[in-house]
Amino acid sequence: MAEIVNLTRARKAKARAEKARQAEANRVTHGTPKAIRKLSDAQKDKAEQRLAGHRLENGEDDN
Repeated sequence: MAEIVNLTRARKAKARAEKARQAEANRVTHGTPKAIRKLSDAQKDKAEQRLAGHRLENGEDDN
């Protein structure tokens, strides 16, 4: 026999889980110090520049 589920409780539980997930993302985004954020951004930029520098160019546009 199937399990009986209270839809109101299920919806509320889903909303709580979504809210907790969003709160965790906000803690990661807004909880890091400015210096660490700048360092992370600089590392990403350096990695992108390095990758772009190693790309082979054949003189044709990809359009």
